[in-house]
Amino acid sequence: MDSTVANEPSLEVKAFEVRKLHFDNAIQYYAPGLKRFETSEFKQSNPEIFQSISVTGSACALNCDHCDKKIIEPMIPVNNKEGLFELCRKLKEKGTETVLVSGGSMKNGQVPFMKHIEDIKRVREELGMKIMMHTGVVDEAMAKGLKDAGVDGVALDIIGAQETIKDVYHMDASVEDFDQSMKLLTDYGLSIRPHIILGLHFGKFLGEYAALDLIKKYNIGALILVILVPMHDTPMQNEKPPSTEEVETFFQKARIAMPDTKILIGCARPGGEYKEIVDKAAIDAGLNGIAYPAEGIIEYSRTKGLNPEFYEHACSCGVDI
Repeated sequence: MDSTVANEPSLEVKAFEVRKLHFDNAIQYYAPGLKRFETSEFKQSNPEIFQSISVTGSACALNCDHCDKKIIEPMIPVNNKEGLFELCRKLKEKGTETVLVSGGSMKNGQVPFMKHIEDIKRVREELGMKIMMHTGVVDEAMAKGLKDAGVDGVALDIIGAQETIKDVYHMDASVEDFDQSMKLLTDYGLSIRPHIILGLHFGKFLGEYAALDLIKKYNIGALILVILVPMHDTPMQNEKPPSTEEVETFFQKARIAMPDTKILIGCARPGGEYKEIVDKAAIDAGLNGIAYPAEGIIEYSRTKGLNPEFYEHACSCGVDI
């Protein structure tokens, strides 16, 4: 065997070396008030700090196979008579500092937030609250509106396989629409935090690496990686998430492909032993942060020479809050 090949460092070693080259020793842990969270290492002090809002209530035109509207159901709905500004004013009185403005999608993949854009601007300017947007596909008017409103960041799922757009999302859109959305948001100077859902195609990897290739063309605020969680009473409830080995390899390749970009593990991933394995893999691959970390992971990161930092905002906010 060629000794050069025999001594070639593993992907895991390469990935962690990339982290050490491009980042300091800080690692961020997040526990937003989307759910109650407590381990022996990290406990929320104020679950009201971060809240998520749906501009469509529980309505969504897509009925995606992985979600079937269940992700937006726990969000705080906007009362159309009251309006978004008044809702945010009341949330601020309770201690909320940052809101995620999201909602169900239309068939073209857009979240219909533009009718609230003046309220979004007022929330930012008059209440001083930070605003993260979850937009879906955007057109130029949306990108300009978000820029004029002064939002702090824009999160959107990037899908790299046309089959997934059609068979999972039932969406009248294309891979190019997601690419164009990132271009528009970037052109208007917005900080974007794209998400990739690993195993989105019925638990199988399909467009994840294509999505990574699209994203790495842009100067982004952070890349958020989440993993399919088969949800009860959805068409995917009996599917299995992707193997932890596939996930681990993706973490490593993403770190190497985007060496100076913050890469974070978002809220969604299976629990139990699966979560423990992938959270450890994220540390070993040199990723920058984890939402709702598994028990013991914070101490494990210290053994790797990392210094934990704790936040109660969503991880997609963590790049600048």
